[in-house]
Amino acid sequence: MTIEHEPQEAYDGPATVVVDGAEQAVTVTLRGVFQPLDGHFHWYGRITASPELADLRSGTDVRLRTGHGESAGRVSDRDPWGRLRIAGTGTPPF
Repeated sequence: MTIEHEPQEAYDGPATVVVDGAEQAVTVTLRGVFQPLDGHFHWYGRITASPELADLRSGTDVRLRTGHGESAGRVSDRDPWGRLRIAGTGTPPF
């Protein structure tokens, strides 16, 4: 019998952002929810401010990895505290 990992609704903790093959350790706050209208799990959250990610622009595609998995995401706006918003659809990295 195979047990599949069910997506969790929240994750706060360490992660790795992969951009163009370069890895950067970060801390993230992520949330997610299954949307029955489109049949997909949507996850989103914030990446803590990091000088190494200061050049990332809105719309940049990245990979986000945690101890639970890895998923493609896209960064968007930067808030007043320097945190980047990230969002993805499908199996989350948590």
